Amino acid sequence: MQAPITVGSILQNRYWIVETLAEGEFDRTYLAEDQRRFNELCIIKELISVPGSDAGEKAQAVFQEEAEILYQINHPQVPEFRERFQEDQRLFLVEDYIPGQSYRTLLSQRLGVGETFTEPEVLQLIRWLLPVLDHIHSQGIIHRDISPDNIILPDGDRPPVLINFAIGKELTTRLQFPDSTTPVATVNNLGFAPSEQIESGLAYPHSDLYALAVTAIVLLTGKEPSDLFNSSQLSWNWQQWVKVNPQFAQVINRMLNHLPGDRFASATDVMKALETPEKRRIPTPEVSQLQTIAISHPPEPVTTPVSSDQSEPVIPLSQSRSILDNPLALGAISAAVIILTGVGSWILVSFIRTNSIESPQVIPPQTFPSPIVTGEETPTPEPTPEPTPTVEPVILSKRLNLNPPETTTVEDTITENQIVQYRLPGEAGEKLTVSIEPGSGILLTILDENQQLIETNAEEVITYTGILPVTGIYIIQLTPQPEIAASEYSLNVTLEIPVIPTPTETPTETPTEETPVEETPTEETPFFNPTVPPIPVPDFGGENNTPTEEPPRL
Repeated sequence: MQAPITVGSILQNRYWIVETLAEGEFDRTYLAEDQRRFNELCIIKELISVPGSDAGEKAQAVFQEEAEILYQINHPQVPEFRERFQEDQRLFLVEDYIPGQSYRTLLSQRLGVGETFTEPEVLQLIRWLLPVLDHIHSQGIIHRDISPDNIILPDGDRPPVLINFAIGKELTTRLQFPDSTTPVATVNNLGFAPSEQIESGLAYPHSDLYALAVTAIVLLTGKEPSDLFNSSQLSWNWQQWVKVNPQFAQVINRMLNHLPGDRFASATDVMKALETPEKRRIPTPEVSQLQTIAISHPPEPVTTPVSSDQSEPVIPLSQSRSILDNPLALGAISAAVIILTGVGSWILVSFIRTNSIESPQVIPPQTFPSPIVTGEETPTPEPTPEPTPTVEPVILSKRLNLNPPETTTVEDTITENQIVQYRLPGEAGEKLTVSIEPGSGILLTILDENQQLIETNAEEVITYTGILPVTGIYIIQLTPQPEIAASEYSLNVTLEIPVIPTPTETPTETPTEETPVEETPTEETPFFNPTVPPIPVPDFGGENNTPTEEPPRL
């Protein structure tokens, strides 16, 4: 088995490997930048196979078949398949990168604050994913690996996306066991797969529905499948941890049935079952307690045949006459009702008028001057300002490659709705210095590969200097200030290995006893100024005066 591709490698002179996202038994997943598409991020999957004598040709055929299957999936909630290629006897698939968080990560965040997903949230998730499963199942494609890890909630207002189809695992298995007539199980998340997939490797549309139901109860309870499944009774005991609508629980339990034949056959059947309980919830109208009279034609009389042994015919109850069947009586009753209604109305109006006259409204005298009213103005209601829609910033990802000691300067332009991220590989212990030209209105932030601050003083500054703590990818993020519409910037980045000076020992002098030096008295030197020439002394003759030169003769 070949080793994973190192970070910084370039495949096909196009894909720059940023990091390794996952490594399993059958495949590896890398995050890469497509240099031919403005360094756009993408996902590269390497399919791991066991080399053999004739494995090359079989790998070519199976790889081509699986790539064609992935290419057929054209759905907005499935990453788009881009291309396939081979390099150094390795097989690769390229697909879109979906920025967001998996439902496994979201569940961990909920559990951190003592919460789980609610019933409406899980019900909405199932309704989002059922059309996706219906689409791929109609093309004969089974996902085989549905779990919270393989469902991504994208950034922004987008529905969840289904990732990591297990087609690559099936490809590798077929290469490892080319002569096997019995399918071999290729499952990563054993707790989410049904028994037929684990035991024999067979997968059907209802196998994906089973895994979707397990995902639902995990999100509802916050428990792992092993904590919810009773292996001795082959049943799921999840309802003791959470209370949901009985009809919703009935749908989930049918999807979780141990017998494949007792499950829903398709995603369409599940969608219909989820809609039926809601349609049955018809509000019951309130029944009036007043007695009513139905005015209509009397029902047709039902004649009962008279047997030969009866002496007198039997008259049915429906033929009994009523006072309402007489037109004169019905007219008299109607006239009486009209007269009584008129009299009652006159009495009511007279009573109201009498009370209004007897109890006139007393208006207190006005003690202040009345204002002159030129005309009443109807106040115009102030229009409610509509909220300004929030525009999500566009994140532009770019790459920097520096080999310490090296410095580079990047000059570019950024707008108000953009965030520029420069991805830089670095090793632990290297010194990173980043600065941006002051006055440009742009601030920089230093993040690690998980989009987290590397230290507190690295957020929204114009200059940063620090030692990289670990080996990996670091992100230099540029963000314009709110009042900046567009600005040109000059970014300076230096990556170097710090030089640690070696301390040198200073020799220590051993104190010695000083020998006193005797001072030798010196004769005092008469004052002599070399700048003044000596005054010649005339010779007047004498014993002690011997002329050195003969005086000039006069």
